[in-house]
Amino acid sequence: MSCLRPVGLVAQAVATTAVARRIVSLRSIAAYLPGSPMKRSSMMPWPVKLRQRAGSGAGRRTMTEVERRRVRVGDLDVHVELMGRGDPVLLLHGFPDTLRLWRSVAPRLAAAGYRTIAPDLRGYGETGAPASRSAYRIERMVDDATGLLRVLGIDEPVHVMGHDWGAALAWVFATLRPASVRSAVAISVGHPSEYVLAGFEQRVKGLYVLGFQFPSLTEHWLSRNDYANLRHWLRSHPDPDECVSKVARPGRLTAGLNWYRANLGKVLVGRWPPCRVPVLGIWSTDDDFLAEDQMQRSARRMAAAWRYERIDGAGHWLPLERPEQIAALAMEWFERCRV
Repeated sequence: MSCLRPVGLVAQAVATTAVARRIVSLRSIAAYLPGSPMKRSSMMPWPVKLRQRAGSGAGRRTMTEVERRRVRVGDLDVHVELMGRGDPVLLLHGFPDTLRLWRSVAPRLAAAGYRTIAPDLRGYGETGAPASRSAYRIERMVDDATGLLRVLGIDEPVHVMGHDWGAALAWVFATLRPASVRSAVAISVGHPSEYVLAGFEQRVKGLYVLGFQFPSLTEHWLSRNDYANLRHWLRSHPDPDECVSKVARPGRLTAGLNWYRANLGKVLVGRWPPCRVPVLGIWSTDDDFLAEDQMQRSARRMAAAWRYERIDGAGHWLPLERPEQIAALAMEWFERCRV
């Protein structure tokens, strides 16, 4: 697999062709310079294989136009936004976000020659929200992802990028359906088994997961006084009002909490085989909910290429706080892992 190829310097790639000079932004280059907030691990730098954008300036603008669709996936109505053309990238959000988590990442991927698929996941946004807790088991989410790709006519392996619960889903999807996944990017959340085994810091940061296990009581506590407690929990979110407006709709807060309730045992305590899909793990130093060791130690769960990236000075919601850095890191990884 090309993920294991020898690597070269970014500056060499930038100097290679005029096309490269047009595509690579100054900020992308800056990520490799001393003092950059994007700290790389001790491994060698990656190869940079730049993708040429086709067409004129007007053509490039159409690459970032959004196509909104509602499709039937099994027993679920799914709302999905599509953008761009090229290698498919499935974008998976977490709690309590919607597909709008990717609003500043997807256009960058599309402009660079990727096709982004960003669904509202089960229970969120404009996608259906089944009432049963069992409907939110992680295996159902994997089926949703597989079914969505099938309905959209995508029969090739995809790159998968997830954040928060979307990252946990990306891990499980890559582990259970490796033939369907070309590479994965897990943002904030490491391998589920390492989340459980992480040290004291993670146990303290993750206490809220236990607090989410009490039906009705948790909903009442989070929603009282115009969702004051949920707003406090979201105090580091760049757009807490939008999150609150989405979960305030009937049944939506419970649907989001059911991800925690239906999967506490299976995802967090279950035994998982090694992941045979290349994974890039990204964690940020100011994350209120996840400790670094649960991401770093995910290397122990890998039977394929693995890389860890640490971003200093950013909080939990990296796709909103650092969209340009996240897109740049993801695209480098995708290019490295092309077959």
